[in-house]
Amino acid sequence: MLEINDIAPSFCLPNQDLEEICLRDLAGKWVVLYFYPKDNTPSCTTEARDFSDTLEEFEDLDAIILGVSPDSPQKHRNFIDKKSLKVTLLADEDKSITQAYGVWKPKKFMGKEYLGVVRSTFIISPDGKISAIWDKVRVKGHINSVKEKLVELNAN
Repeated sequence: MLEINDIAPSFCLPNQDLEEICLRDLAGKWVVLYFYPKDNTPSCTTEARDFSDTLEEFEDLDAIILGVSPDSPQKHRNFIDKKSLKVTLLADEDKSITQAYGVWKPKKFMGKEYLGVVRSTFIISPDGKISAIWDKVRVKGHINSVKEKLVELNAN
C-alpha cells in the first residue's frame, strides 16, 4: 500500500488519442492521478465532469489531471466526445498501474465478490512523491477536497 512521501510508481500509458503519457515527462508539475472503474457510468461521469469543469483552476495551481481506468483508448475517446470532457484519460488495459497504485481490489456488489478499481485519487508532487491519497472516494465534494489539498501543498 502506498503512503505519503513514497516515490510514485512510474507509468507510461496511452491516452484517448493513443499518445503515450509518462510520469517521468511530467516532472516539475503536480499530478492529480485519479482512478475510476468505468467510462460512461453515473459516478465516473460526474467525477470526470467535475474535474473537467475545474481544469483551469487546477492548471492555475500548476497541476495536471489524469484519469485512469482499464477501458481502452477508444472507449476513453468516445466517453470524452459523448460527455464533452476536457480531462486526459489513460488506458490501463492490463491493470498494471492500477495494481501498482494498490487500487485493484476485491469489491462486492449485490452479494457477489469480484476484483475491480476502487475509486481513488493521488496527488504526486513535482519531485515524484505521493503527497496526498484518497481511497474509496465519494464523488460528491471530492474535487473541492483535492483542490484545497493542492492549495495547501503549494503554500508549503
